[in-house]
Amino acid sequence: MKIIEYFSADDKEYWLSKIKESDWGAGQYLYELLKNQKLKQFVGENTKVLMLVDGEDLVSFCTFAEKDDIQPTDLTPWIGWVYTFPDYRGNRYVGKLLDYAEILAEEAGIKNIYISTNHDGLYEKYGYEFFRMMKDMHGEDSRVYVRRL
Repeated sequence: MKIIEYFSADDKEYWLSKIKESDWGAGQYLYELLKNQKLKQFVGENTKVLMLVDGEDLVSFCTFAEKDDIQPTDLTPWIGWVYTFPDYRGNRYVGKLLDYAEILAEEAGIKNIYISTNHDGLYEKYGYEFFRMMKDMHGEDSRVYVRRL
């Protein structure tokens, strides 16, 4: 398995089709934003879409971006659109992507990474701690986690 980044991949159309195969509404939204070249406008020009791949199979993906669904905020950067395909769940593969995002952050001198989620008990096992409740762009409560580097 290896990690590749969508925007620097040679075969973007192939990986875009793999993201489209996700059975998650937010994954479909990410697909639409990528297909229409709107993702960077939405979450920041330096956005990366990290993909854990096993040969030609997409195992897991997430974004590493200046913004996420908690806007406006001064908190940055964010990990978003965290997804693992059903056949690969239960193996903590997403941890490889989170570790990679942390390396990117450390290389940039960033001290904290944030995740907005409705999950409780998922990100703690990767070193994230509950930060506070915040409103997302739709006015819904969201749990915000922080990973201090």
